[in-house]
Amino acid sequence: MPTGHTEVQVRPGVEGDLAALTDLYNHYVGETPITFDTAVFTPEERRPWLLSHPVDGPHRLMVATDAHSQEILGYATSGPYRAKPAYSTSVEVTVYVAPHAGRRGIGTLLYRALFDALSGEDLHRAYAGIAQPNEASTRLHERFGFRYVGTYREVGRKFGRYWDVAWYEKAL
Repeated sequence: MPTGHTEVQVRPGVEGDLAALTDLYNHYVGETPITFDTAVFTPEERRPWLLSHPVDGPHRLMVATDAHSQEILGYATSGPYRAKPAYSTSVEVTVYVAPHAGRRGIGTLLYRALFDALSGEDLHRAYAGIAQPNEASTRLHERFGFRYVGTYREVGRKFGRYWDVAWYEKAL
């Protein structure tokens, strides 16, 4: 699918993506409050995360690549909302786009593919926590039918300050 001047393909993530996905995530760890991880990861440290997203089931990993170069432009995941069994029909979703690939519709392509993949699963709700401020993420989630449910105030400390997280939900 064309976005800007690049044709983008979205597919399930695979083991060969691990190094590039780790690099992409580490940018957000080291440079932004978007994730509350505070130390960068090696690919081996991220392997359990990758393996927790099989190609079927409720916990998925979708990857957007440049159709020509195969460079990873972003990824979206669904994962457990909470560990207790009664939460099994809820997932937490997230999307990360490479810093140079923003504002090209890649997050939209990723979420469309993720929610299409999840449509046959026994899921009831998707949740997304958005560190504030993050207007682009808020717009993306609202475009997909998420509605605001509340804000955890000063819930995370990173870069010497506290950050709020706004929570959104979507019926599946």
